[in-house]
Amino acid sequence: MKRVNVDDLFAGKASRYALVIGVAKRARQITQEFEDEGVITDDKAVLLAIDEIKNHKIGIVEPEYED
Repeated sequence: MKRVNVDDLFAGKASRYALVIGVAKRARQITQEFEDEGVITDDKAVLLAIDEIKNHKIGIVEPEYED
């Protein structure tokens, strides 16, 4: 089982909520892409999404907070 350090993913982010939503949304996109292309893999979509975020292949858009 692959372990992910959430603190590493969270570094530089203001919102854990945005991080969770971003991972979930990208995981759904990956799953849909695999279904459309007929790809069969043992890799979990969530772990693939986390790797993409960790390696800065995709970015997370965070809400802007007003003071």
